[in-house]
Amino acid sequence: MNECVLVVDDDREIVRALELLLEKEGYRVRKAYDGMQALSILAEQPIQLILMDVMMPKLDGLSAIMKIRERKNLPIIVLSAKTEDTDKVLGLSMGADDYVSKPFNPQELIARVKSHLRRYTLLGDIHAGGEKNEIWNGRLCYRVQERVLYVDGEPVKLTATETKMMDLFMRNRGRIFPAEEIYQRVWEEPGFAPENTVMVHIRHIREKIELNPGEPEYLKVVWGIGYKMEKIENHS
Repeated sequence: MNECVLVVDDDREIVRALELLLEKEGYRVRKAYDGMQALSILAEQPIQLILMDVMMPKLDGLSAIMKIRERKNLPIIVLSAKTEDTDKVLGLSMGADDYVSKPFNPQELIARVKSHLRRYTLLGDIHAGGEKNEIWNGRLCYRVQERVLYVDGEPVKLTATETKMMDLFMRNRGRIFPAEEIYQRVWEEPGFAPENTVMVHIRHIREKIELNPGEPEYLKVVWGIGYKMEKIENHS
């Protein structure tokens, strides 16, 4: 079955253009013109990825993303005419996986869509990987086949992007990854100044796994180099 993409933008011409672009690539498309409409469609229909505008009536894109993240971890790509770094960080902080500025390059947008859908589909594949199913690190347990992280025995709600980052860190405990390498491995494309994007996702993960996100025990920054997952002894 072809994946279904929800396009959310109050500019009907943009929605129509995106619909034609996505359908040409074989995707099914659902359309919404404000955040409230998007939430209604999500509640009724299976959606695999969302393209979300920021400035919209009734419920803006960022508020809609926050509500979606309370229930779903599907990929969300923010579309916005705003290009400042602060706006990109804000979108990512609300729970978006990626950010594409308007006017967008059609080939770049489709490449991002394919990359996120591929990652989301792989994470949903319970048969992936034949290695040891559980990786332990202190209070953390990552179940490889389920692609689920547990903290103190409780499953943590991670987005697809956050899950892939934790997959990378838990398999490579103690190794330092520069932001550029994290971006290339997780987003599966070269990153241009990816520090902000990676930093925001790291902060989100810390809020979910650390006892004190301000003084992290697990996900640590190595100044001037990158990030690493600290190796913690497991006490039986």
